[in-house]
Amino acid sequence: MAKKVTVKLTANFERNLDAIEAFLDETEAHQAFDRLLDELSDTLIPNLENFPAMGRSFLARPVCSVEVANALARLQSKLGDGELREYLLADYLVLYAQFDAVIHLLSIKHHRQLSFDFQSLWPR
Repeated sequence: MAKKVTVKLTANFERNLDAIEAFLDETEAHQAFDRLLDELSDTLIPNLENFPAMGRSFLARPVCSVEVANALARLQSKLGDGELREYLLADYLVLYAQFDAVIHLLSIKHHRQLSFDFQSLWPR
């Protein structure tokens, strides 16, 4: 059996959780945040520990412009040997990076929130 990986939450992921909680409070969906936390702790994290490649490769997306190709090349150079993956979890999209036996949960967004902010994840 393969060695389980360790899953760590980044500061950005925790800020995203705070933003999701505020977003759900505005829509009066207070119980949805508790369900999200349960889903993260009871399902997503244990699944990632056992199946770290279960998410889709973020960098395998089709490239349709020179700008995107250049941005992806810069992102890949920052990742080194790491893999960047995305996983759909009910109404949420989770972005994570795997480096050897450690997974870093980078970002989580509700499907009605804005896109990922890569500049804040890897500032110059």
